Parts: sequence; C-alpha cells; structure tokens
Amino acid sequence: MSERSVRDQDTGLPARISKEEINGFPLVRFTGKIQVVRDLAGLRKAARILGATDVVGFDVESKPTFRKGENHPVALLQLATAKHAFLIQLSPIEDLGPIRDFMEDEKVVKTGVALRDDVKKLSEKHPFQPNNFVELDAMASKLGIVTTGLRSLSALFLGHRISKGAQLSNWEKRNLTNAQLNYAATDAWISREIYLAMTPHLRKLEAQESK
Repeated sequence: MSERSVRDQDTGLPARISKEEINGFPLVRFTGKIQVVRDLAGLRKAARILGATDVVGFDVESKPTFRKGENHPVALLQLATAKHAFLIQLSPIEDLGPIRDFMEDEKVVKTGVALRDDVKKLSEKHPFQPNNFVELDAMASKLGIVTTGLRSLSALFLGHRISKGAQLSNWEKRNLTNAQLNYAATDAWISREIYLAMTPHLRKLEAQESK
C-alpha cells in the first residue's frame, strides 16, 4: 500500500518526523522500579511479574564495536512492564530458565524495534523458541510511517523524546551507571508504551480496509 493511500484512509499520522522535530519534544524516562538481575532467584521473580501482564517491552544491549569485523555477544536483556523494568546481566547467567519459558509463552506480547536481530543475537547464547514477538517498525510501516526508529516512534505516538546518551557505553560492566540503568529501562518500557498507543491506529486501518 502506498503512503498516499494510507493517508487517504485517514490515519491522521505523518509519514516522517525530523531530528529537529524530535528534539522539540520533552525528554521522558522510565520512573518505575528498575531491578538488575544476575541469578536464578531474580529470573524467577522477573518471570512471575512479566508473565502476569499482557504486553512487555523488549530490548538488548551489547558492548559497542568500533573496529570492522568486531562483534560482541549480548550483555544485557531488558524486559519492562508499566511499573517494572528487569535488566538481566547475561554474563553470570548460564541458563535463562524461567525467562526462557517466558520468551516462549505465546500469551504475552513481547515488543520492540528491530527484534529479529536482537532475538537472533540473544538466542545464540541462550537458545529459545520466540513466541508472540511483535516488531514496532513493521507495525509503523503498515501505517505508512517511514521513520520507524524508537526515538521517532516515541515522538510520533507519545509526544516524548528519549535520550540515547548511554547507547555506546560499556554494557559488559558489572556495576552499571545510573545513566545506563535509566537508558536501558526506558528503551524497553517505551517500546511497550508505543505498542499500546499504536494498536488503536492499526485496528482503525484494518477496519477501513475490511469495508
């Protein structure tokens, strides 16, 4: 479907948003409880809380690469509800256990941007069969949106700007800084909020297409 035809169906959404426009929105960050997980007890607690909700925001972080051909495994797995963000440090964990079961649970939506690559990298170290993972960028594309990065979607659907200041920091550190904790929690949480804000627009579009 062309961008023009999507607009004709009155989604009311712009196809693009510029960096300048994004920078005009107020900064937002996750204000719920952030919990760093490094052991089985933490995994069990996280799985229990995450499994009790309908939609969970998903993201991962790896140590940044600055040389051609350099590659690092996933260091941090972030999963967030409206009030809880679990930051799972993967280095000391040999088996995701209950979190692996959560990833395979088809009842809970796991959502984020560029999930295919993230899930692939995570499953290389901790094999699992992903179930009910929903790509925000694919949802946005159905609505005719061209700029589908997390910052763009946050501005378009929530009217907020998220910081990317800690993106290239060292995620393999045992003791993450406050900036890293807030960044990692916010990226997962905002994915969930975008999904919830975007879903009504998709339902409206689908209803129009079915007429």
